[in-house]
Amino acid sequence: MSNSIPQRKITVVGAGYVGSTAAQLCAQKSLGNEIVLIDILEGRPQGIALDLNQAAAVEGLGARVVGTNDPRDTANSDVFIVTAGVARKPGMSRSDLLAINAKVIISVAEYVRNHSPEAFVIVVTNPLDSMVHLCRAKLGFPGQRVMGMAGVLDSARFSWFISEATKSSVVDVKAMVLGAHGDSMVPIPQYCTVNGVTLKDLVDRASIDKMADRTRKGGAEIVNLLKTGSAWYAPASASVAMASSILNDQKRLLPCACLLNGQYGFEGIYMGVPAILGKNGVEKIVELPLDNDARILMHKTAGAIEADVQLMRDMKLL
Repeated sequence: MSNSIPQRKITVVGAGYVGSTAAQLCAQKSLGNEIVLIDILEGRPQGIALDLNQAAAVEGLGARVVGTNDPRDTANSDVFIVTAGVARKPGMSRSDLLAINAKVIISVAEYVRNHSPEAFVIVVTNPLDSMVHLCRAKLGFPGQRVMGMAGVLDSARFSWFISEATKSSVVDVKAMVLGAHGDSMVPIPQYCTVNGVTLKDLVDRASIDKMADRTRKGGAEIVNLLKTGSAWYAPASASVAMASSILNDQKRLLPCACLLNGQYGFEGIYMGVPAILGKNGVEKIVELPLDNDARILMHKTAGAIEADVQLMRDMKLL
C-alpha cells in the first residue's frame, strides 16, 4: 500500500449507483486508505468492493475497499457519505420519498452515533434537506459536522447549461444555486460567471430564466430520460468533492445544506447556502447580498423545507 495515502477511513452508505461511484472516486482520489461500502443487500457491496479492488491493480491505487452488511465494520470512520434510500421514479416528487427514506436515515444515524462519534456526515439521500435535518436530530452531533449534498450538484447542473448556452468550456463556468434541493431551489444568476464575465453580460434574461428553470427540473429530466433510476455520476462527484474539502482541509466555498442559525434570516433549518468546508466541517456560512427576487424565492424554498420537517413531526419521526 502506498505510504502517500492518508490513514483515514471513509464509509459510503448504500451500494447503489451513487454509492458505488462515490466509493470508486474516493479510492481514485486517495482520500483514505480504507473505503467501506455498506448496504443491507447481501453480496452487493462485497461484489462491488471486489471489483473495485481488482480495478485498483490496473489503476495503481493503494486504497482498499471493504464491502459489508455489518455496521460494526464502519467503526471509527472519519467521514460518512450517506446515499442509501429509494431513488425517485418518474412522476414521484422528493417529498413522496420522505416516509420511506426517513426509516433508512434513522437506522444509519444509530450506528454512526454508536460506532463513529467523531465523524463528519454528508447526506445525499432525498428529500435532501429534510433527511439531513432528521439525520442531525438523531445523531445529536454539532451542526457543523452534519451537512447535505445539494448545491454542489445543482450548481454543477446550472454550470453545464450555462456552458451550453454560452458555447464556452464548463471549466470556466462558476454557478451558484441556493435553497432546497428540489423544485423550489434558487439559482442565483447574479453570482454566475464565465471566467469572471457575469452571465447577464453574455446572454439575455429570457435565456437565463430558461436555464434556471431547467436547473430546477434537472434531476427530473434525467429520471425521465433514464426511465428507471436517477442521476448518479454528478451526485457522487459532488459528495466526494465535499468530503475531499473536509478531509484535506481545502477550505473550498461550496453550496451545501447547512444548519442555519440566523443566517439569511432563518433559524434551526437545513438549507442550501454557500459554506467554507475544512477540517472542522462547515467552518463558515457565507451570507451573500441577494436581490429582491432571490430573497422572495429563498423564503419560498424555506417554507417547502419547513413543511417537510413539520410532516416528519406529525409522523413522530422527530
